[in-house]
Amino acid sequence: MTIKIGNAPCSWGVEFADDPRNPSWQTVLDQCRDAGYRGIELGPVGFMPEDPAILGAALEERDLELISGVVFRPFHDPSKWDDVKDAAVRTCEALKAHGARHLVLIDSISPRRAPTAGRPSEAEKMPASEWVDYRTRIHDIAKMGTEEYGLVTAIHPHAGGFMDFEDEIERLLEEVDSSLLKICLDTGHSLYADFDPLAFMERHMDRISYMHFKDIDPKVRSETVANRTDFYEACGNGIFCNLGKGAVDFPAVKAKLEAAGFEGWCTVEQDCDPEQAQSPLDDARENRSYLHSIGFEVAS
Repeated sequence: MTIKIGNAPCSWGVEFADDPRNPSWQTVLDQCRDAGYRGIELGPVGFMPEDPAILGAALEERDLELISGVVFRPFHDPSKWDDVKDAAVRTCEALKAHGARHLVLIDSISPRRAPTAGRPSEAEKMPASEWVDYRTRIHDIAKMGTEEYGLVTAIHPHAGGFMDFEDEIERLLEEVDSSLLKICLDTGHSLYADFDPLAFMERHMDRISYMHFKDIDPKVRSETVANRTDFYEACGNGIFCNLGKGAVDFPAVKAKLEAAGFEGWCTVEQDCDPEQAQSPLDDARENRSYLHSIGFEVAS
């Protein structure tokens, strides 16, 4: 059994491809390699080169493997459906070109839900008709990724969107066939949403295809929820701390993965503000060192 550890461009503050604050894609690849990782996510489509020859050569030069791609788009907004589909198709094409396996779907932040991130009892819920259309959009992209591109497609709960809290995830899993849609469980976003990732793993390990490793500072989370702080401001405030310094019990996560015979990639994601991050390279190294210290085999 082999669990491999990668990293992602969001650990360098890359959330949107056109953000002028982003470091260059070459810098992200260089620093991911220099921090000791051998796998990396695509990041928002358009950040990395979409020409397979260019990106393929860059990955090979740095001995990096492309792990996955994330479609972080407003699945909740029917007026943005064309944008969602475009991003999904382009992401699938990139993943297929480079032999990556995982397609991750995230409903991006909604103004209707952002103020209640971390507050499941207060959050607005979709009415029944809106939910059906929303679920159908997720289903259709999952079906495309799985059947047309041969990828393993997973839903990723995320703070501030409409797929955030435990009851929403459970409902979606009941209503979309497991052959089409798996789970990418993010340890930090789980605790942000006030549910226990370990208990969730206990119930749904057979459906977890991919993991995002993220830690969360409980003090900053408490302040964020109390003050209804914006998600990106919370990132700048350090809500997602270095692994092993927050509330996530990573040794227990590791034990559950091993007990279930999990194989493949788990990816470090330390969402940060690119202007306030102290040193993404140092954080990446520290996170890698921590995971190695608790027994994960991390390439050197």
